[in-house]
Amino acid sequence: MRVFTDLQSLPAFREAVITIGSFDGVHLGHQAIFEKLRRLALNTGGESVVITFHPHPRQVIYPQDEPIKLLSTPEEKIRLIASCGIDNLVIVPFTIEFSQLNADEYIHNFIVEKFHPRCIVIGYDHRFGLNRQGDVSFLRWHGEAAGYEVVEIGAREADEITVSSTKIRNCIKSGDVAGANKLLGRPYALTGKVVHGEQIGTRLGFPTANVEPDAGNKLIPSDGIYAVRVHLGDESFDGMLYIGNRPSVPGKGEQRIEVNIFKFNRDIYGWDIRIEFVGFIRHDARMENLDRLKMQLTRDREQVQALLARVESEESKKKAGRSDLAVVILNYNGRAWLEKFLPGVIRDSGEKAVVYVADNASSDDSLSWLSDHFPAIRQVPLKKNYGFAEGYNRALDRIDADYYVLLNSDVETTPGWLDPAVQMMENDRLIAAVQPKILDYNRRDRFEYAGAAGGWIDFLGYPFCRGRIFAETETDAGQYDEPEEIFWASGAALFIRADLFHRIGGFDANYFAHAEEIDLCWRLKRAGFKIMAEPRSVVFHVGGGTLAYETPRKAYLNFRNTLFTSFKNEPLPKLLWLLPVRLLLDGVAGLLFLSQGKFAHIISIFRAHGSFYRQLAKTWRKRRENAGLIANLSGGRPMNRCGILPGSIVWRYYARGKRRFRQVVKP
Repeated sequence: MRVFTDLQSLPAFREAVITIGSFDGVHLGHQAIFEKLRRLALNTGGESVVITFHPHPRQVIYPQDEPIKLLSTPEEKIRLIASCGIDNLVIVPFTIEFSQLNADEYIHNFIVEKFHPRCIVIGYDHRFGLNRQGDVSFLRWHGEAAGYEVVEIGAREADEITVSSTKIRNCIKSGDVAGANKLLGRPYALTGKVVHGEQIGTRLGFPTANVEPDAGNKLIPSDGIYAVRVHLGDESFDGMLYIGNRPSVPGKGEQRIEVNIFKFNRDIYGWDIRIEFVGFIRHDARMENLDRLKMQLTRDREQVQALLARVESEESKKKAGRSDLAVVILNYNGRAWLEKFLPGVIRDSGEKAVVYVADNASSDDSLSWLSDHFPAIRQVPLKKNYGFAEGYNRALDRIDADYYVLLNSDVETTPGWLDPAVQMMENDRLIAAVQPKILDYNRRDRFEYAGAAGGWIDFLGYPFCRGRIFAETETDAGQYDEPEEIFWASGAALFIRADLFHRIGGFDANYFAHAEEIDLCWRLKRAGFKIMAEPRSVVFHVGGGTLAYETPRKAYLNFRNTLFTSFKNEPLPKLLWLLPVRLLLDGVAGLLFLSQGKFAHIISIFRAHGSFYRQLAKTWRKRRENAGLIANLSGGRPMNRCGILPGSIVWRYYARGKRRFRQVVKP
C-alpha cells in the first residue's frame, strides 16, 4: 500500500475508487467498507484509495473541548488499513484553512482536482464543507458533471458502523476489552516504551515493566487488572497488566501502566512494547497494606493465567476446527492412476487432511486394490457411474469437513501443497474457493490445459485460463506467481469451503462432466464471494486421465455445458442477444472442425445444441432455484465480476493473434 501525506505530491490515480472518513480503530464495519472499495476497484480496473485526516478534525475545529481519545494511532491506522488490501492511503493534514472549504470547493478543489475519482463510496449521512453544507445528494449532483459515480452506504450499514465505534469506546472505558475485541475483529492494543519505575513490584515479587504510551491521545482502558499478551520485538509473552494510580502505595500519584511479564527476566528499559488486551480481571482497589496487596496480586495472577489458558484453548479448538480438511478423489476405473499417484497424495497431505476415495461403481479392481494396499484410506462407494458432477455431490454429502479438496486421480501433488491454499481461505472469509498452480505432468515446465494458473471467462461466457488459451498452453516462467483473484477454479484440483459448496447447491448433476466447476464458481461469484489462484500450491496433472481431451464426447459436453452455464447465470436481457451470437460462433467452430476433417466433432455441436434446447424448461427451473440460493447466501453483496474479460476471447485470439493471457487481457 502506498501512503501519501502531502496533497501537493499525489500521483495521477488510475480510475480511483475512493472513500473518505476518520476510520478510527479500523473496526469490522470499516473493514467491510474497505472490502467493498477493493472489490469495486478490481471490477473497474481502478485503484482503491482511502482518504483520512490527521489530526482528527474535532481536535482542530473544537480545540476548547476535552481532547478526544482515539482508538488507533496514525501508525496503527496505516498498518491496519494496509492489511485490508487497499492500494493507496492518503492522510490529509487537517487544518483550519482546510475546514473553511465550502461544499463546492471541497468537491472541486479537493476531491475532483486531487483524485479524479471514478467512484466515491460514502455513507448516506456523510456531511462535508464549511458548516457541514454538503451531503450525498449534493455530491451526486456534482458527479454528473465531474464524471464520478456515488455508491451510497445505506442507513442500516452506516448506522451500524457508528454504533460499533460508540460501543467499542464504551467497552474500553468500562474495561470490557473482550467486548471491544469482538467489534474490532482483533485485540485492542497499546504501544509504548518501557521506562524506569520505582521497583515496588519487584519488592512484592511481581516485577513490572512501566509503560509510557506512544500517543497521549490513545484511549486507555479503565483502571484495573487485565490479562494481556506482550510483544517485544519478534517474541510474545503472557502477562498481567495494571492501570491505575496505585491507591495501596503511600503517596498517591498519577495514572500508571505497569505489566508483569510471565516467565521473563531481562532488562528491557527503552524497548518498544506492544500490549494486546485479552480480558478484564478486576477494578483497581485499595489494599490495607503491601502484604495484602501481594496476596491479591497472587490471586490476580492465577485468574489471569486461567483466563489466558482458556482463551488459548478456545483459539486452538477454533483453528483446529477450521483446518478440518478432506481430500476427495473421485475414481472411475482408475486403478492405474491410484497406484501411481495416491501414495504421493497421502505422503504430501500428512496429518493435515483425511484422504477419501469416492468410487463411481468402477468395473476394474480399484476398490479391492485400495483395500489391499491402503486399508486406512476411507472409501465412499457409489451405486453407479454418476459422472463427475453428481458423483461428487453424492460423495460429499457423506463427508463431514470444513474444507473439501476435490482432486482428480491423475494428479501428482507436491510437498506442502495444502498449506498455502488453506491459509489463504483462513485469512479471508470471503474466499470461497482456491485453485493451485496446475502444471503439465509430462511437460513439467508448462501449464496444463485443465485450469493452468486460474480460469477467466469472456463477456460471451467462453472460458480460458491464465497460462492457457483454447488448446495453447504457456511455459511457466513465473509470470503468474502472485496470488490473484480469478473467475473460476479448475475441478482437477479444487479447494472449496464445504458449507458454501452445499449452500450454493453443489454441482449441477445434469452436466455429468466438464464446466461444472465454472457454473459452481459463477454462482459463488454472484453471491459476492472470491475465487483465488494460489501459485505457492503446486500440482502436476496428466490431463485426459479422467476425461480425454480433443474427443467428440468432450466437444459435446463442452458446447452443451457452457450453454447451460450462461443460460443459468447471465441476466435475462443479455440472453436475448447472447444465445443467437453463441449459435453463430458455434457454427464458426463447426467450420473450423470441417477444415480439420473432424466430422464427428461437427455432429457433437449439433447434438449439444439439440440437448440444450430440449432441456430449456428444466434449465429455466434451475435458474430460478439458483437465484433463490444466491440471494440467501449473498446477504446483499453485489456480484464479484473480477475475472471477466470485457471483450471476446475468440476475436482477440483468432483475429488479433493474441496468444498469451497477458496479451489478451491488456486493453
